[in-house]
Amino acid sequence: MKKRILIISSVFYPVNSPRSNRTVELAKEFARQGHDVTVYAQLGSYDYSSFEKDNNVKVKNLGKNPFSNFNSDIGQINKQSLITKIGKKLLGRALEFPDIGVLSLVNKALITETKADLPNIDLLITIAVPYPIHWGTAKFREKFPEKLQNTTWVADCGDPYMGNPFVKKPFYFKYVEKWFCRYADFLSIPINDAKDAYYPEFQHKIKIIPQGFEIGNEDYSINFVGNRVPTFIYAGTFYKDKRDPRPLLEYLIKKGVRFKFKIYTKTKHLLLPYIDSLGDCLEINDYLPREQLLVEMSKADFLLNIENNSNLQSPSKLIDYGLVKRPILNIKSNGNLNESIVDEFLEGIYINGIIIDDISEFDIRVVSKRFLDLISNKS
Repeated sequence: MKKRILIISSVFYPVNSPRSNRTVELAKEFARQGHDVTVYAQLGSYDYSSFEKDNNVKVKNLGKNPFSNFNSDIGQINKQSLITKIGKKLLGRALEFPDIGVLSLVNKALITETKADLPNIDLLITIAVPYPIHWGTAKFREKFPEKLQNTTWVADCGDPYMGNPFVKKPFYFKYVEKWFCRYADFLSIPINDAKDAYYPEFQHKIKIIPQGFEIGNEDYSINFVGNRVPTFIYAGTFYKDKRDPRPLLEYLIKKGVRFKFKIYTKTKHLLLPYIDSLGDCLEINDYLPREQLLVEMSKADFLLNIENNSNLQSPSKLIDYGLVKRPILNIKSNGNLNESIVDEFLEGIYINGIIIDDISEFDIRVVSKRFLDLISNKS
């Protein structure tokens, strides 16, 4: 039966990020199944007319955050107004600034989408980060309980909020988190291990719904022909001391062997001190569109994963790593680099790599069904 589905996210195509991919893949798959799909996000000047026509998805602008220059054309850029810089410095942690500006935008979008002359919203998915997207939805549901009375609201949480071990929030935000959780019908999280990062009284609302992608029949292994020197790839974000490439780079400098390390990232500051030392062994690139990146990864001898030092988060890149079927070198960023395993991979020995046997649970058809099933499970 055709459902009316509304997805609210901060970011959307063409920005390449886990939250953007989550939003895009769900919207396209729901529409492919024949549902009426509308997406709200912070848009820029990108023309979505072809995307809407090709995918049968309505894309609407959530609006401009008055405190931020973020949009789905550029993502977050460094150039900010003086007022924003001062506000972020003074109010960043205390008031979730500047993301708190999204709260009112969500409220306005829901007012528009729940007008009396419109059909009921069967499924509402709000995607964090930022968490004020959930807060804006809770505020609306609190103020207008009748408007979403027959709607299943799933608050999608890629990372925990108060339970995030890497980002400590002021204690009073626990009341905000508990408040929004009371109004959400379900909380979707990508891995079961993250369940304990949420307050016990709301864990019964948690559903495990991993990141999803369209998984076709393409055989990426045909792209691999071998490389003259060990060639490996990392794609994603770096964080100092928690997803940190520096211990590996220090060891590679000390080892003094030839290799090619290709990195696709927007967080380059941790890499800059190593450019001169590693020379052409280190290749730093911006993000590529996902399909192009899959092809590039399939040509590498092996792929690199850097653990988060926490079992509460699992990078979505592992799905793509599994899809291209290249060996995966897994390292920790806690300073305890296992040099012998690094040596093995550089020598073409992959017996101690991590293995991703089954990626079927990440098929967007499976993932979308898990969301749709929640409509009938609402108590």
